[in-house]
Amino acid sequence: MTAPDDLLPRSTVPGLVPTLNNTGWMTEELDEVSGAFVTCAASRPQECLDLGCAYGVATLPALAGGARMLACDMEARHLAILEQRVPADQRARLRCQVGVMPEVSFPPASFGAVLCARTLHFLNGAGIVLTVRKMHDWLVPGGRLFLVADSPYVGPWYQQAPAYERRKAAGDPWPGMVTDYRALLPPTADPDKHPTFINPLDPDILERVAAAAGFQVLDARWLPGARPGSPERSHAGIIAVKAG
Repeated sequence: MTAPDDLLPRSTVPGLVPTLNNTGWMTEELDEVSGAFVTCAASRPQECLDLGCAYGVATLPALAGGARMLACDMEARHLAILEQRVPADQRARLRCQVGVMPEVSFPPASFGAVLCARTLHFLNGAGIVLTVRKMHDWLVPGGRLFLVADSPYVGPWYQQAPAYERRKAAGDPWPGMVTDYRALLPPTADPDKHPTFINPLDPDILERVAAAAGFQVLDARWLPGARPGSPERSHAGIIAVKAG
């Protein structure tokens, strides 16, 4: 019998697993915000959504805790691997659906909690705003939102961090946007295996977008990275609630 971890693509980077569609990496460990989602999902009677789930780093422990989960990802191959990683006695509580942000949609009041971890930064500002507004609609009253995004201080785009800080101080609503992402890659990297732009975020931006969508933000913070020695401000995270 194949072990769950043996189904994952091989990685050359400790703590990270490459995606199959050139959209970055899945962490092997939960960050604090994703861990809070897992705990929350296990306590909710409603189904919960893991949007941009990759191979299930959050979906799997949520299912193990008793949650009912909808795992959604833009890559069907990720979902196929995730389904194989789920123990047989938990599969009845898992649904999988292919979906691409910001176009993906679900019926109103479908979920008790929503996690979107390390995917929003692949959208432009308008796409982020639209997606978070949709999340507000998808949640039941009292439902909780958990967002994690890459920050301006990690990845090849860390080189643009001083520009991000200047633009943020000047009031730019999307100060981390890097329109020439591939130009920042090392010579050994294949540009076709990377997105053309990246829109790294900080806790202030996530808080602003969530509040504008109608959420009450409970927590907004910087999060450390999954790799040893990663910056303490590798990711931005928030936890918010839809008024009940």
